[in-house]
Amino acid sequence: MATNFRNRIRSHEWKLSPEAATFAPSNKWSNKDMDPVPIHLRTWGTIDYIAYWLNDAANVATWNLASSMLAVGLSWRQALPAIAVGHFLIAIVITLNGTIGAQLHVPFPVINRSSFGFYFSYFSVISRVILAMFWFGIQTYTGGECVYQMLKAIWPGTARIPNHLPESASITTSVMMCYFLYWLLQLPFLLIPVHKIRYLFWAKSILVPICWIAMMIWALVKTGGANSAIFNQPATIRGSAAVWAWFGALNSALGNFATLAVNIPDFTRFAKSPRAQFVQLATIPVAFTFFAFIGIVVTSAGYELYGNVYLWDPLTLIDKWDNRAAAFFASFSFALATITTNIGANSISAANDLTAMAPRFINIRRGQIICAIIGGWVMCPWEILATAIGFLTFMGGYTIVLGPISAIMIIDYFIIHKKAIDVPSLYRPHARYRYTGGVNLRALAALVVAVPINLPGLISTINPKINVHGGIYPYQIAYLLGFTIAGGIYYVLSIVFPPKETLIDAPITGEDERPPSKDEEASVDEKSSPAKVDVQPGH
Repeated sequence: MATNFRNRIRSHEWKLSPEAATFAPSNKWSNKDMDPVPIHLRTWGTIDYIAYWLNDAANVATWNLASSMLAVGLSWRQALPAIAVGHFLIAIVITLNGTIGAQLHVPFPVINRSSFGFYFSYFSVISRVILAMFWFGIQTYTGGECVYQMLKAIWPGTARIPNHLPESASITTSVMMCYFLYWLLQLPFLLIPVHKIRYLFWAKSILVPICWIAMMIWALVKTGGANSAIFNQPATIRGSAAVWAWFGALNSALGNFATLAVNIPDFTRFAKSPRAQFVQLATIPVAFTFFAFIGIVVTSAGYELYGNVYLWDPLTLIDKWDNRAAAFFASFSFALATITTNIGANSISAANDLTAMAPRFINIRRGQIICAIIGGWVMCPWEILATAIGFLTFMGGYTIVLGPISAIMIIDYFIIHKKAIDVPSLYRPHARYRYTGGVNLRALAALVVAVPINLPGLISTINPKINVHGGIYPYQIAYLLGFTIAGGIYYVLSIVFPPKETLIDAPITGEDERPPSKDEEASVDEKSSPAKVDVQPGH
């Protein structure tokens, strides 16, 4: 038995054999999940992207998005426009980067090689995978809180389970039990293929908004609607302080999905056509503003009903309900919301990044399991939430890097290369996107200039005792500033020192030089699309 076990764990047992469709010279550089999406798997249409963003908008983070804005002294009338404008701006970035994925049908780690260079692209990949696994753990902890409320609604004695863990564990026995149950329930959903996960998003985009709207109606009925306290709460700051606070709120809205703005090609590469994902431009600001508004209304009701305290965490609000059935179904909606958000925004993204780092051994399914283990248990999210607030702030402030990355990708694809990308070369380490030793020095220079500008403000946010004087103000517009500076520098350097070896007259998709995969041969009939599908500029 021991011999059989040793034989099964030999490395070659876990290697992924590349299909004939791969452009890479070996499975060291690619596998089936990293290859361009075959035609028969390009199944996402407009309705799927609407459902995807309704899915991501309906989560606990959006619910209490306005909390920090009101906490710094803005009124709800000032906070909502900041949320709407911020999400409209990030929707532009997401749609532009999404267009790249929809036209080339390759994931973010591969696309990034055209602008950063084959090896320097791993900087973006590693940055993204760390963030994804970190937030996976945080979201899973939130899901555990949902399970706790569900169990307490069914069995009230759950609240009286004795704690057998020491105070240093930063978590109680009952919370750990609920965390494990949620992690376990979440696990099977990670095994659903990306091109089929859209059905789960459909379910959430119908069920969760219904529950949240019901909660808003309850809140309005209980508190008299427009006469609610929060709607009459004036701003507590004026003048330049209010202006900078508003820009800070705008930056928070931008940073809410700055990570997905970078790796949205992981999803848009499954688009039926580039136009299918254009709906993101309208869906994102409308959905996020609406759900943030629901958070304001329901939190206002909690203020009046439960002791003049703003309960921005909806699970804390639910904990005070006497109606156990309502508490169960409301908690269930937040649990479902958290699962789909965690898959859509974190685990699939981490899996794509891990696949790019070790394609010989990791595919998307294995990558999601690795993310669940590292993000869920190795990173110990309960420890971070309990004791490492500075680290939590730092990870939230990591958008100072993501803004410049998005800018460089957009400028490179639409302006420098004019959509003319050699897809097969993206998979070859010594091809045209090698630049200088695998590094595009133009992208490196843009990052070196754009990121440090925001560091003083980030440092002061992590530790307010450090006085950076006026250095705090650039951080209030960190995403916009980093995006603009990095994009501008990259454009100028690329014009002055053009990357001639990467400039081609027309896109090369490689569709005509690769044989069909086994799945394509089984599913494509006489009415299939032609073998050669070139993406032309302007489509």
